[in-house]
Amino acid sequence: MSFDIDTVRADFPILSTQVNGRPLVYLDNGASAQKPRQVIDAITRAYEGEYANVHRGLHYLSNLATENYERVRSIIARFLHAPHENEVIFTSGATEGINLVSYGWAAPRLQAGDEILLSVLEHHANIVPWHFLRERQGVQLKWVEPEPDGSLPAEKVLAAIGPRTKLIAVTHMSNVTGTVVDVGAIARGTSVPVLADGSQAAVHMPVDLGALGVDFYCITGHKLYGPSGSGAIWIRRERQAEMRPFMGGGDMIRIVTRDAVDYADPPLRFEAGTPGIVNQIGLGAALEYLMSLGMENIAAHERGLRDYARERLRSLNWLAMQGDAPDKGAIFSLTMQGAHAHDISTILDKRGIAVRAGTHCAMPLLDFFGVTATARASFAMYNTRAEVDALVDGLGFCHELFA
Repeated sequence: MSFDIDTVRADFPILSTQVNGRPLVYLDNGASAQKPRQVIDAITRAYEGEYANVHRGLHYLSNLATENYERVRSIIARFLHAPHENEVIFTSGATEGINLVSYGWAAPRLQAGDEILLSVLEHHANIVPWHFLRERQGVQLKWVEPEPDGSLPAEKVLAAIGPRTKLIAVTHMSNVTGTVVDVGAIARGTSVPVLADGSQAAVHMPVDLGALGVDFYCITGHKLYGPSGSGAIWIRRERQAEMRPFMGGGDMIRIVTRDAVDYADPPLRFEAGTPGIVNQIGLGAALEYLMSLGMENIAAHERGLRDYARERLRSLNWLAMQGDAPDKGAIFSLTMQGAHAHDISTILDKRGIAVRAGTHCAMPLLDFFGVTATARASFAMYNTRAEVDALVDGLGFCHELFA
Protein backbone atom coordinates (compact mmCIF):
# COMPACT_ATOMS: atom_id res chain seq x y z
CA MET A 1 0.00 0.00 0.00
CA SER A 2 1.33 3.44 -0.88
CA PHE A 3 1.04 6.27 1.62
CA ASP A 4 -1.88 8.58 0.86
CA ILE A 5 -2.77 10.90 3.70
CA ASP A 6 -6.48 11.08 2.86
CA THR A 7 -6.75 7.29 2.72
CA VAL A 8 -4.86 6.97 5.99
CA ARG A 9 -7.08 9.50 7.76
CA ALA A 10 -10.19 7.69 6.54
CA ASP A 11 -8.98 4.59 8.39
CA PHE A 12 -9.27 6.40 11.77
CA PRO A 13 -12.93 6.87 12.73
CA ILE A 14 -12.21 9.23 15.61
CA LEU A 15 -10.65 11.82 13.30
CA SER A 16 -14.13 12.75 12.08
CA THR A 17 -15.04 13.82 15.63
CA GLN A 18 -15.81 17.43 16.49
CA VAL A 19 -14.60 18.96 19.76
CA ASN A 20 -16.25 22.14 20.99
CA GLY A 21 -17.85 22.56 17.60
CA ARG A 22 -14.58 22.33 15.69
CA PRO A 23 -12.90 19.46 13.82
CA LEU A 24 -10.63 17.46 16.11
CA VAL A 25 -6.92 18.22 15.68
CA TYR A 26 -5.31 15.42 17.66
CA LEU A 27 -1.74 16.32 18.63
CA ASP A 28 -1.35 14.17 21.75
CA ASN A 29 0.12 11.19 19.95
CA GLY A 30 3.21 11.11 22.15
CA ALA A 31 0.92 10.04 24.99
CA SER A 32 -1.27 7.65 22.99
CA ALA A 33 -2.16 7.30 19.33
CA GLN A 34 -5.61 6.78 17.86
CA LYS A 35 -6.68 3.41 16.47
CA PRO A 36 -7.41 2.55 12.83
CA ARG A 37 -10.48 0.61 11.78
CA GLN A 38 -8.26 -2.41 11.07
CA VAL A 39 -7.35 -2.65 14.76
CA ILE A 40 -10.88 -2.01 15.98
CA ASP A 41 -12.19 -4.73 13.64
CA ALA A 42 -9.52 -7.20 14.77
CA ILE A 43 -10.45 -6.65 18.42
CA THR A 44 -14.17 -6.99 17.70
CA ARG A 45 -13.61 -10.16 15.67
CA ALA A 46 -11.46 -11.69 18.42
CA TYR A 47 -14.14 -11.13 21.06
CA GLU A 48 -17.16 -11.93 18.91
CA GLY A 49 -16.04 -15.16 17.29
CA GLU A 50 -12.54 -16.26 18.24
CA TYR A 51 -12.11 -15.80 21.99
CA ALA A 52 -10.88 -18.39 24.48
CA ASN A 53 -7.91 -18.72 26.82
CA VAL A 54 -4.64 -19.59 25.14
CA HIS A 55 -2.08 -22.39 25.39
CA ARG A 56 -3.91 -24.68 27.81
CA GLY A 57 -7.03 -25.73 25.90
CA LEU A 58 -7.44 -28.48 23.32
CA HIS A 59 -10.74 -27.30 21.90
CA TYR A 60 -11.25 -25.41 18.65
CA LEU A 61 -11.59 -21.89 20.08
CA SER A 62 -8.58 -22.25 22.34
CA ASN A 63 -6.45 -23.50 19.47
CA LEU A 64 -7.66 -20.66 17.25
CA ALA A 65 -7.02 -18.02 19.92
CA THR A 66 -3.58 -19.49 20.62
CA GLU A 67 -2.69 -19.40 16.94
CA ASN A 68 -3.85 -15.80 16.55
CA TYR A 69 -2.09 -14.72 19.75
CA GLU A 70 1.23 -16.46 19.09
CA ARG A 71 1.26 -15.21 15.52
CA VAL A 72 1.75 -11.71 16.93
CA ARG A 73 5.18 -12.72 18.22
CA SER A 74 6.38 -13.26 14.67
CA ILE A 75 4.70 -10.01 13.54
CA ILE A 76 6.61 -8.05 16.19
CA ALA A 77 9.86 -9.79 15.22
CA ARG A 78 9.25 -8.85 11.59
CA PHE A 79 8.34 -5.26 12.48
CA LEU A 80 11.53 -4.82 14.52
CA HIS A 81 13.72 -6.98 12.25
CA ALA A 82 14.53 -9.13 15.27
CA PRO A 83 16.84 -12.10 14.65
CA HIS A 84 14.60 -14.64 16.45
CA GLU A 85 10.91 -14.44 17.32
CA ASN A 86 11.50 -16.32 20.59
CA GLU A 87 13.47 -13.28 21.72
CA VAL A 88 10.17 -11.34 21.76
CA ILE A 89 8.48 -11.32 25.18
CA PHE A 90 4.92 -10.08 25.46
CA THR A 91 4.29 -7.37 28.05
CA SER A 92 1.56 -4.89 28.92
CA GLY A 93 3.81 -2.13 27.56
CA ALA A 94 7.29 -0.65 27.82
CA THR A 95 6.95 -0.04 31.56
CA GLU A 96 6.52 -3.73 32.29
CA GLY A 97 9.32 -4.57 29.89
CA ILE A 98 11.83 -2.31 31.64
CA ASN A 99 10.75 -3.59 35.05
CA LEU A 100 11.27 -7.13 33.77
CA VAL A 101 14.88 -6.27 32.94
CA SER A 102 15.36 -4.48 36.25
CA TYR A 103 14.03 -7.36 38.34
CA GLY A 104 14.97 -10.33 36.17
CA TRP A 105 18.38 -9.34 34.81
CA ALA A 106 19.85 -6.42 36.78
CA ALA A 107 18.80 -7.16 40.36
CA PRO A 108 20.53 -10.57 40.58
CA ARG A 109 23.70 -9.30 38.88
CA LEU A 110 24.39 -5.82 40.22
CA GLN A 111 25.98 -5.09 43.58
CA ALA A 112 26.31 -1.98 45.73
CA GLY A 113 28.51 0.52 43.92
CA ASP A 114 27.80 -0.83 40.45
CA GLU A 115 26.54 1.81 38.02
CA ILE A 116 23.61 2.15 35.66
CA LEU A 117 24.16 4.86 33.07
CA LEU A 118 21.05 6.93 32.26
CA SER A 119 20.40 10.00 30.18
CA VAL A 120 18.46 12.99 31.47
CA LEU A 121 16.13 12.53 28.47
CA GLU A 122 14.49 9.45 30.00
CA HIS A 123 10.81 8.88 30.68
CA HIS A 124 10.08 7.93 34.28
CA ALA A 125 9.47 4.36 33.09
CA ASN A 126 13.19 4.17 32.34
CA ILE A 127 14.17 5.86 35.60
CA VAL A 128 12.05 4.58 38.48
CA PRO A 129 12.86 0.84 38.03
CA TRP A 130 16.55 1.72 38.37
CA HIS A 131 15.83 3.81 41.46
CA PHE A 132 14.42 0.61 42.98
CA LEU A 133 17.88 -0.92 42.65
CA ARG A 134 19.47 2.22 44.08
CA GLU A 135 17.15 2.10 47.10
CA ARG A 136 17.31 -1.64 47.68
CA GLN A 137 20.80 -2.66 46.61
CA GLY A 138 22.97 0.46 46.65
CA VAL A 139 23.33 0.60 42.87
CA GLN A 140 24.55 3.99 41.64
CA LEU A 141 22.71 5.96 38.94
CA LYS A 142 25.06 7.94 36.72
CA TRP A 143 23.47 10.65 34.58
CA VAL A 144 24.44 11.98 31.16
CA GLU A 145 23.05 15.42 30.32
CA PRO A 146 21.99 16.35 26.80
CA GLU A 147 23.34 19.34 24.93
CA PRO A 148 21.46 22.65 25.40
CA ASP A 149 19.47 21.94 22.20
CA GLY A 150 18.32 18.60 23.61
CA SER A 151 20.58 16.42 21.47
CA LEU A 152 22.51 13.54 23.05
CA PRO A 153 25.68 12.60 21.14
CA ALA A 154 26.60 8.93 21.38
CA GLU A 155 30.19 9.83 22.21
CA LYS A 156 29.01 11.73 25.27
CA VAL A 157 27.29 8.61 26.57
CA LEU A 158 30.28 6.43 25.78
CA ALA A 159 32.63 8.87 27.54
CA ALA A 160 30.61 8.50 30.74
CA ILE A 161 31.15 4.72 30.97
CA GLY A 162 33.27 3.76 33.96
CA PRO A 163 34.80 0.52 35.26
CA ARG A 164 31.66 -0.24 37.28
CA THR A 165 29.10 0.58 34.58
CA LYS A 166 26.97 -2.55 34.20
CA LEU A 167 24.08 -1.28 32.08
CA ILE A 168 23.28 1.67 29.79
CA ALA A 169 19.56 2.50 29.70
CA VAL A 170 18.68 5.16 27.15
CA THR A 171 15.73 6.28 25.08
CA HIS A 172 15.78 5.86 21.31
CA MET A 173 13.59 8.98 20.95
CA SER A 174 12.66 11.49 23.64
CA ASN A 175 8.95 11.74 24.37
CA VAL A 176 9.42 15.43 25.33
CA THR A 177 11.62 16.83 22.56
CA GLY A 178 11.59 14.13 19.88
CA THR A 179 15.40 13.91 20.08
CA VAL A 180 16.65 10.80 18.29
CA VAL A 181 19.51 9.07 20.11
CA ASP A 182 21.94 6.94 18.09
CA VAL A 183 21.56 3.88 20.29
CA GLY A 184 23.27 1.78 17.64
CA ALA A 185 26.46 3.83 17.90
CA ILE A 186 26.29 3.50 21.67
CA ALA A 187 25.86 -0.28 21.51
CA ARG A 188 28.64 -0.68 18.95
CA GLY A 189 30.97 1.49 21.02
CA THR A 190 30.92 -0.61 24.19
CA SER A 191 30.66 -4.13 25.56
CA VAL A 192 28.33 -2.89 28.32
CA PRO A 193 24.76 -4.16 27.78
CA VAL A 194 22.40 -1.51 26.35
CA LEU A 195 18.67 -1.20 26.97
CA ALA A 196 16.88 1.06 24.49
CA ASP A 197 13.43 2.43 25.22
CA GLY A 198 11.73 2.32 21.84
CA SER A 199 8.33 3.57 22.98
CA GLN A 200 8.48 6.66 20.75
CA ALA A 201 10.99 5.69 18.08
CA ALA A 202 9.29 2.52 16.88
CA VAL A 203 6.18 4.51 15.95
CA HIS A 204 7.95 7.09 13.82
CA MET A 205 10.88 5.37 12.12
CA PRO A 206 12.05 1.95 10.93
CA VAL A 207 13.81 -0.11 13.60
CA ASP A 208 16.31 -2.83 12.70
CA LEU A 209 17.40 -4.68 15.81
CA GLY A 210 19.88 -6.73 13.82
CA ALA A 211 21.69 -3.52 12.93
CA LEU A 212 21.30 -1.64 16.23
CA GLY A 213 23.15 -4.19 18.32
CA VAL A 214 21.37 -3.38 21.60
CA ASP A 215 20.57 -6.08 24.16
CA PHE A 216 17.06 -5.01 25.20
CA TYR A 217 14.46 -3.06 23.19
CA CYS A 218 10.93 -2.34 24.42
CA ILE A 219 7.83 -1.11 22.63
CA THR A 220 4.37 -0.15 23.85
CA GLY A 221 1.24 -0.92 21.86
CA HIS A 222 -0.95 2.07 22.58
CA LYS A 223 1.56 4.44 20.95
CA LEU A 224 1.80 2.12 17.93
CA TYR A 225 -1.89 2.60 17.04
CA GLY A 226 -2.71 -0.56 19.00
CA PRO A 227 -4.62 -1.21 22.24
CA SER A 228 -3.51 -0.05 25.66
CA GLY A 229 -2.21 -2.91 27.77
CA SER A 230 -0.22 -4.37 24.86
CA GLY A 231 3.47 -4.35 24.11
CA ALA A 232 6.67 -6.34 24.06
CA ILE A 233 10.33 -6.33 24.88
CA TRP A 234 12.97 -7.90 22.71
CA ILE A 235 15.75 -9.49 24.75
CA ARG A 236 18.80 -11.02 23.17
CA ARG A 237 19.04 -14.79 23.79
CA GLU A 238 22.27 -14.46 25.71
CA ARG A 239 20.64 -11.98 28.10
CA GLN A 240 17.53 -14.14 28.51
CA ALA A 241 19.78 -16.96 29.69
CA GLU A 242 21.09 -14.66 32.43
CA MET A 243 17.62 -13.74 33.73
CA ARG A 244 15.44 -15.04 36.51
CA PRO A 245 11.63 -15.07 36.12
CA PHE A 246 9.89 -11.80 36.91
CA MET A 247 6.48 -13.18 37.97
CA GLY A 248 5.34 -16.66 38.89
CA GLY A 249 2.14 -18.40 37.89
CA GLY A 250 0.55 -20.36 35.11
CA ASP A 251 2.11 -20.71 31.66
CA MET A 252 5.67 -19.89 32.74
CA ILE A 253 6.32 -23.35 34.16
CA ARG A 254 6.94 -26.84 32.84
CA ILE A 255 6.40 -28.85 36.05
CA VAL A 256 5.33 -27.80 39.55
CA THR A 257 5.61 -30.12 42.56
CA ARG A 258 5.43 -29.57 46.29
CA ASP A 259 9.19 -29.31 46.43
CA ALA A 260 10.33 -27.75 43.17
CA VAL A 261 9.48 -25.82 40.01
CA ASP A 262 10.81 -26.47 36.52
CA TYR A 263 10.44 -23.31 34.47
CA ALA A 264 9.39 -23.17 30.84
CA ASP A 265 11.84 -22.07 28.18
CA PRO A 266 11.87 -18.41 27.17
CA PRO A 267 9.87 -16.48 26.16
CA LEU A 268 7.08 -18.20 28.14
CA ARG A 269 9.33 -18.23 31.21
CA PHE A 270 8.77 -14.47 31.46
CA GLU A 271 5.02 -14.47 30.67
CA ALA A 272 3.13 -15.60 33.77
CA GLY A 273 -0.65 -15.88 33.95
CA THR A 274 -3.42 -15.36 31.46
CA PRO A 275 -2.11 -12.68 29.10
CA GLY A 276 -3.84 -9.75 27.42
CA ILE A 277 -4.87 -12.01 24.55
CA VAL A 278 -7.03 -9.64 22.55
CA ASN A 279 -4.82 -6.65 23.32
CA GLN A 280 -1.87 -8.40 21.71
CA ILE A 281 -3.96 -9.53 18.74
CA GLY A 282 -4.92 -5.88 18.29
CA LEU A 283 -1.24 -4.90 18.45
CA GLY A 284 -0.47 -7.43 15.73
CA ALA A 285 -3.15 -5.86 13.54
CA ALA A 286 -1.69 -2.40 14.18
CA LEU A 287 1.83 -3.47 13.23
CA GLU A 288 0.61 -5.19 10.07
CA TYR A 289 -1.20 -1.98 9.18
CA LEU A 290 1.97 0.06 9.71
CA MET A 291 4.03 -2.35 7.63
CA SER A 292 1.46 -2.22 4.83
CA LEU A 293 1.96 1.55 4.68
CA GLY A 294 5.73 1.24 5.01
CA MET A 295 7.67 2.69 7.91
CA GLU A 296 9.93 4.58 5.49
CA ASN A 297 6.85 6.22 3.97
CA ILE A 298 5.50 7.11 7.41
CA ALA A 299 8.87 8.52 8.47
CA ALA A 300 9.10 10.63 5.30
CA HIS A 301 5.60 12.06 5.83
CA GLU A 302 6.37 12.90 9.46
CA ARG A 303 9.71 14.51 8.54
CA GLY A 304 7.76 16.84 6.27
CA LEU A 305 5.40 17.68 9.13
CA ARG A 306 8.34 18.19 11.50
CA ASP A 307 10.13 20.55 9.14
CA TYR A 308 7.02 22.57 8.38
CA ALA A 309 6.00 22.77 12.05
CA ARG A 310 9.52 23.71 13.12
CA GLU A 311 9.67 26.50 10.55
CA ARG A 312 6.32 27.92 11.59
CA LEU A 313 6.95 27.61 15.32
CA ARG A 314 10.42 29.16 15.08
CA SER A 315 8.84 32.23 13.47
CA LEU A 316 6.91 32.96 16.69
CA ASN A 317 9.39 35.06 18.66
CA TRP A 318 7.20 34.92 21.76
CA LEU A 319 7.28 31.11 21.85
CA ALA A 320 10.11 28.92 23.15
CA MET A 321 10.80 25.37 22.02
CA GLN A 322 12.40 23.31 24.76
CA GLY A 323 14.92 21.13 22.96
CA ASP A 324 15.23 21.56 19.21
CA ALA A 325 17.88 19.04 18.21
CA PRO A 326 18.68 18.73 14.50
CA ASP A 327 17.78 15.01 14.50
CA LYS A 328 14.35 14.76 16.06
CA GLY A 329 10.84 13.51 15.52
CA ALA A 330 7.75 15.65 15.10
CA ILE A 331 7.39 16.34 18.83
CA PHE A 332 7.50 19.90 20.15
CA SER A 333 7.50 21.02 23.78
CA LEU A 334 6.49 24.65 24.00
CA THR A 335 6.49 27.41 26.60
CA MET A 336 5.10 30.92 26.38
CA GLN A 337 5.99 33.87 28.57
CA GLY A 338 3.09 34.67 30.91
CA ALA A 339 1.04 31.58 30.08
CA HIS A 340 1.18 28.30 31.97
CA ALA A 341 1.25 25.14 29.89
CA HIS A 342 -2.10 24.11 31.35
CA ASP A 343 -3.62 27.40 30.21
CA ILE A 344 -2.26 26.87 26.70
CA SER A 345 -3.66 23.35 26.57
CA THR A 346 -7.07 24.44 27.86
CA ILE A 347 -7.37 27.29 25.36
CA LEU A 348 -6.28 25.09 22.46
CA ASP A 349 -8.83 22.48 23.51
CA LYS A 350 -11.59 25.08 23.13
CA ARG A 351 -10.49 25.25 19.50
CA GLY A 352 -10.61 21.46 19.08
CA ILE A 353 -6.83 21.02 19.36
CA ALA A 354 -5.60 18.28 21.71
CA VAL A 355 -2.11 18.76 23.15
CA ARG A 356 -0.56 17.53 26.39
CA ALA A 357 0.50 19.81 29.24
CA GLY A 358 2.68 19.02 32.24
CA THR A 359 5.97 17.24 32.88
CA HIS A 360 5.34 14.35 30.47
CA CYS A 361 6.75 11.83 32.98
CA ALA A 362 10.18 13.38 32.42
CA MET A 363 10.83 15.62 35.43
CA PRO A 364 14.65 15.46 35.27
CA LEU A 365 14.58 16.71 31.68
CA LEU A 366 12.24 19.62 32.40
CA ASP A 367 14.43 20.51 35.37
CA PHE A 368 17.42 20.51 33.00
CA PHE A 369 15.59 22.99 30.74
CA GLY A 370 14.65 25.09 33.76
CA VAL A 371 10.88 24.82 33.29
CA THR A 372 8.15 23.21 35.38
CA ALA A 373 5.80 22.28 32.54
CA THR A 374 5.45 22.49 28.78
CA ALA A 375 2.63 22.22 26.27
CA ARG A 376 3.58 19.35 23.98
CA ALA A 377 2.31 18.96 20.42
CA SER A 378 3.19 15.51 19.12
CA PHE A 379 2.36 14.54 15.56
CA ALA A 380 1.47 11.20 13.98
CA MET A 381 1.22 9.77 10.49
CA TYR A 382 -2.39 10.96 10.11
CA ASN A 383 -1.65 14.61 10.88
CA THR A 384 -1.46 17.27 8.17
CA ARG A 385 0.10 20.65 7.42
CA ALA A 386 -3.34 22.19 7.83
CA GLU A 387 -3.30 20.92 11.41
CA VAL A 388 0.10 22.54 11.93
CA ASP A 389 -1.49 25.78 10.77
CA ALA A 390 -4.39 25.26 13.19
CA LEU A 391 -1.90 24.79 16.04
CA VAL A 392 0.01 27.94 15.12
CA ASP A 393 -3.20 29.95 14.85
CA GLY A 394 -4.32 28.61 18.24
CA LEU A 395 -1.01 29.53 19.83
CA GLY A 396 -1.34 33.01 18.36
CA PHE A 397 -4.75 33.32 19.98
CA CYS A 398 -3.21 32.27 23.32
CA HIS A 399 -0.48 34.86 22.95
CA GLU A 400 -3.01 37.62 22.35
CA LEU A 401 -4.85 36.62 25.51
CA PHE A 402 -1.74 36.68 27.69
CA ALA A 403 0.28 39.46 26.05
